[in-house]
Amino acid sequence: MAFDEGIAERLREVLAEMPEVFERKMFGGIAFMVYGHMSCGVIGDILMVRVGPEQYPEALQRSHARKMDFTGKPLNGFVYVDPPGFESDEDLVSWVDMSLGFVTTLPPK
Repeated sequence: MAFDEGIAERLREVLAEMPEVFERKMFGGIAFMVYGHMSCGVIGDILMVRVGPEQYPEALQRSHARKMDFTGKPLNGFVYVDPPGFESDEDLVSWVDMSLGFVTTLPPK
């Protein structure tokens, strides 16, 4: 599955100032790794965000968010966000910030 390069570029811009970020092909799309941990990415035109177990219920309450069920079984702490949920730069930054709030608490790999 291909990924939307425009969305990936928007994520690159949001993460530009963050140290220790690299890209990795994952889940048939592209993932952005922060300190070695998957933070966010794109599959097709869907945003995937790692929010962690504590923020997971809150994330699922946000508009256009749903459980990440790539394998048919939901991954706890990960959500998919449909395009209307991150259409504005403010919404995209909010999702990335939610992810970084969790991922930066993990020990570096």
